[in-house]
Amino acid sequence: MSTELARIPDQPQALGSQLATAADNVARYLKLGLEGADNTVLAYSADLKSFGAYCTLHGLCPLPAEVATVARYVADLADIPRKLSTIKRHLAAIHKHHQLRGYRSPVHADELALVLDGITRALGKRQKQAPAFTVDELKESIRRLDMATAAGLRDRALLLLGFAGAFRRSELVTLNVEHLEFTERALIVHLPKSKTNQAGEAEDKAVFYAATAAFCPVRSTRAWVQQLCRSTGPLFVSLKRGKVKGEALATQKRLSALRVNRLVQLHLNHDEEGHRIPEKNYSAHSLRVSFITVSVLRGQSNRFIKNQTKQKTDAMIDRYSRLDDVVSYNAAQNLGL
Repeated sequence: MSTELARIPDQPQALGSQLATAADNVARYLKLGLEGADNTVLAYSADLKSFGAYCTLHGLCPLPAEVATVARYVADLADIPRKLSTIKRHLAAIHKHHQLRGYRSPVHADELALVLDGITRALGKRQKQAPAFTVDELKESIRRLDMATAAGLRDRALLLLGFAGAFRRSELVTLNVEHLEFTERALIVHLPKSKTNQAGEAEDKAVFYAATAAFCPVRSTRAWVQQLCRSTGPLFVSLKRGKVKGEALATQKRLSALRVNRLVQLHLNHDEEGHRIPEKNYSAHSLRVSFITVSVLRGQSNRFIKNQTKQKTDAMIDRYSRLDDVVSYNAAQNLGL
């Protein structure tokens, strides 16, 4: 089995669809629609490598795969255990691969649905989620940064912009300098694409000035842009050694999503001496989660929150807000008894 997600040919007859050969433009749009977003293709390709290796190891056929083969695979993933969301992504990759190759997908079989229900019960609905940090914790991590260095300027902008803009790390790494519009009232970030906007429709986020310059996401981002000394190109980039000892210079190479995650972990999970704080487990996703949690605690409406997060439903706000501490967030403590 190929270890890459199947790409549709320019004329995707493998789909067995009259639409595929109706006209060149129809085939082109069909190709884009079926392949999906670039990040999805990359994730699915990795999952298919795993499925292919599993089938090879056990002498099973990966394409077309039998329902029993897929059921056995996901059961073994659950026994590792893998997260329920990860297992569902593997199933989506297998389904997409069959779809692109013109085979009937085994993923939606009733028998497999029952197996997945059992896995859901076994793993439980409470999945490991990124925790939310407090504003005080964020400020403390900012205070420890050295603003005399390029790394300090970059990381301050990354943390503050990521939090105030409720950004996903996949959005942060695709931002360019030209996507930023500094105005008197706010910094407007023009997003080219996002997880919920794969079509690339116009989508903006507004990031506002803070009273204290050291913790202001707008001023911090402007300071980093000035450090870059250019008006176009990647915003958050890696650094290289300069000619002077201890000097670091910005490159044109974008930070990876993994690097963004590690930077957040470095600054929010460690003390000023660089020691890991055991009870802290923040990640890049905590930037977005913390924005939502802090906003809810401050009484912001779901409509206002969604205007920044670009989430579609109130249910997503409930899912992302980390207010499940039964002692800290409980109406029973304010009954007036």
